[in-house]
Amino acid sequence: MRRRTSGRARPGAMPVTGLALALTLLAGGFAAWAGRDWYDAAHADSAGYAEQRDAALAAGEQAVQNLNTLDHRSLDRGLDLWESSTTGELREQLAGGRAEFADRVREAKTVTTAKVLSGALTELDDRAGRARMLVALRVTVKAPGAQRTDKDSRMLGELTRTDGTWKLSALGQAPVGGTPAG
Repeated sequence: MRRRTSGRARPGAMPVTGLALALTLLAGGFAAWAGRDWYDAAHADSAGYAEQRDAALAAGEQAVQNLNTLDHRSLDRGLDLWESSTTGELREQLAGGRAEFADRVREAKTVTTAKVLSGALTELDDRAGRARMLVALRVTVKAPGAQRTDKDSRMLGELTRTDGTWKLSALGQAPVGGTPAG
């Protein structure tokens, strides 16, 4: 004798197509949530702040390196680079003392190169366009008839954003150990 079955599923059993549909909807919902979360993170203020921090640090390190590198054989190009790396009062000081400084470098015939060992922003005000940094640097000086000398130093710098570009607006020696700031 054959048992008759009705068109209904057994009680408590979910059809396979219903389960597949539920899993598809769940996966789609998760994908939408994850995509929205990723988009929000990529376009959040913190991402823009991080970009400005990285841009300020890179520009600051390059500017400090520029201001500590100078070759008497290409003096005008080096001093132009100094001026293009700076802004404000620092730029005015460099431009004002350029001729006298150039004469001293030509006479000494020195070649000075700098390499940034490490750097960090100590402060960033993105809205005001100002930042402060600390840079560790190795400066190598070569004068005719003299042995090459290396000097490691730490410098404190201030940056100002001018026309969307970070430029050095102040630079000085950082105190080392028990030495007071000057």
